[in-house]
Amino acid sequence: MTLLTQGFSVVAISAGLFFLLAGTVGLLRFPDALTRLHALTKADNMGVGLVVIGLLPQAAGVLGGLKLIAIWLLVLLSSAAVTQLIAAQVMRARIPP
Repeated sequence: MTLLTQGFSVVAISAGLFFLLAGTVGLLRFPDALTRLHALTKADNMGVGLVVIGLLPQAAGVLGGLKLIAIWLLVLLSSAAVTQLIAAQVMRARIPP
């Protein structure tokens, strides 16, 4: 493993952790449920993506890399589906901002 590859991994994982932290801050600070969902899903999807990109050079072979990409895709799909369900319930309940 070269120094350049390790440096890339550290930078990508650190950027991903920054986005995850920003999503958490948005979840705690925004006033209503819909803006909280928006901040959390956008930042968390970007954060998980950067963490996976940073872990890809460290993966043990092609199969390990494919597993990381599959996990990332499952997180993207599940977060989108859950966000839609929560937003629909908020709109149905007419929760004021």
